[in-house]
Amino acid sequence: MKRIFKTAIAVASLVTLSTGAFAADWTPPGPIKLMIAFGAGGGADTQARMIAEEIEAANGWKIIPEQVTGKGGLNTVNALKDAPKDGTAIGMIVTETLGYNLAAANAGDPSVATAITTTAGSQMAVVSLSSKGYKTLADVIAAAKGGEDIRFGVMSPSLADLAYVIGKENGVEFNIISVRGGKAVMNGLNAGDMDVGFGAGIQAKAVAAGDMVELASAKSGPLAATPEAPNLMDFGVNFPNDTMFMFAGPSGMDPAARDAIAAAIAEVISAEGSKAGGFINKAFGGLDVRSGDALDALIAKAYEDAGALLEASAE
Repeated sequence: MKRIFKTAIAVASLVTLSTGAFAADWTPPGPIKLMIAFGAGGGADTQARMIAEEIEAANGWKIIPEQVTGKGGLNTVNALKDAPKDGTAIGMIVTETLGYNLAAANAGDPSVATAITTTAGSQMAVVSLSSKGYKTLADVIAAAKGGEDIRFGVMSPSLADLAYVIGKENGVEFNIISVRGGKAVMNGLNAGDMDVGFGAGIQAKAVAAGDMVELASAKSGPLAATPEAPNLMDFGVNFPNDTMFMFAGPSGMDPAARDAIAAAIAEVISAEGSKAGGFINKAFGGLDVRSGDALDALIAKAYEDAGALLEASAE
């Protein structure tokens, strides 16, 4: 079965057509433990907890969120390995967890977990303070070629590799600063400890206020707030970062549980007046719900592409 939905209207169609078929035939046999692979208080954690609250209100299920952070989501995946397969244990990670992070750690392939559904993409961009004077990534590269030490903030090993490849393809070398989480990148930019950095959507308010500028899209497509920004492919970098937020379960998870949970998530985030849906639209550029074969194919490609990025960054 193939399902790809990128707008609230399309997600609503999924709910209308499939929620009854999936959710009515399955209820959790006990409380659902929701492992969140992100630090407390951040955008991903907020999204996960809002979704849990709205599913509880809509379906009467009991969902218990807890933080299981570390290793780019792999600690959550590892915790799911020994968890029940009946739908009472799920995790919120990103597609990168089952792509780059698995490949880099040589920790198996994406079959180590069951992909349930995505909720949103990320607005992955190279950003800087407006006060720096950069208009696009081309200005940053020109400054580096002119001898400036460009401090480039990243929040994951894959983005560190991507920053390195951007420099390599354009004949410059950035001073790459690795921190933990997008909030730390924003703090580094605001404090003047970084010149540019990656933002995955957390930059939205600052960009809207004119305090930050998106210099280039690191996605395969345009950014929601700055569609005119150049793409990394314009700079010879063919490794788009299309990281998406997603829910996963243990390998071999009961298909009925997987489908019912996927449908329940789609229903609450697309419902009129949904706080979770509103938050996702504001912070992450809109809903992007994928499940079934479409999601499995997306993750398989992410895993394959990760190998190519690892190879390019090792040169």
